[in-house]
Amino acid sequence: MHFTKMHGLGNDYLYYYGELENPGEWSRKLSDRHFGIGADGIVTISPSSAADFKMRIFNADGSEAMMCGNGIRCVGKYVFDKGYTDKKTLSVETLSGNKYLTLQTRGGKVTEVTVNMGKCVVNTPVTLETSDGKITLTPASIGNPHGVIFIDSVENAPLTTLGKELEHHPYFKNGVNVEFVQIIDRQKIRMRVWERGSGITMACGTGACASVAASIQAGVCDAQTDITVCLDGGNLKIKVLSDNTVMMTGPAKTVCECEVENQ
Repeated sequence: MHFTKMHGLGNDYLYYYGELENPGEWSRKLSDRHFGIGADGIVTISPSSAADFKMRIFNADGSEAMMCGNGIRCVGKYVFDKGYTDKKTLSVETLSGNKYLTLQTRGGKVTEVTVNMGKCVVNTPVTLETSDGKITLTPASIGNPHGVIFIDSVENAPLTTLGKELEHHPYFKNGVNVEFVQIIDRQKIRMRVWERGSGITMACGTGACASVAASIQAGVCDAQTDITVCLDGGNLKIKVLSDNTVMMTGPAKTVCECEVENQ
């Protein structure tokens, strides 16, 4: 079986064209960074009757995700660079609905992708009981669930303790992605993430979208403006339009091609 390892700001997945049998099992096996190839999960790409292509995302623990912002940019690069399409505007079917991509190319290869991520719903902040005491976070959804926590500095954010605990908090019946956000100024924020099903990752595209939308609701950033989100793996540009539609722009890169024995 042939996989292509790709990443968006260090959020790396193994991409497979077609449908896998037992994809969750393969994702658990191949995502292991010591005994497998190493990745945050597997993304499968296939034709779609509802869009140009369909993507499915399987986390490193084998669970299926609804949407991945960094992953979908790599899907755009994959299908264009490998000749499955010559279109520079694409629709991609996901479990959270169709998403729309605009590809920027150089030398016949995709370098950057802008994705219309759809509308982000930001709810009223809630205070939850945790082992660290009461924590206030802002629930948000952009196809998958997020909890945004504003802190003074994210460099020592309790990702492996509080992030991990909140992923499975009873308030979030299906789990949640947890973002720790530091406001730099009205056009820039710093974010680190504990992702549902994968743990700490270098970047989370939907998390960046949710964090900007929550920052706008909190009055510390502005809508209709490009906001830079500084992640461990690099920067994304996020713009929330007046109707809460979120536009995300960032890079997509190919790491290597991998042949896996089907055992």
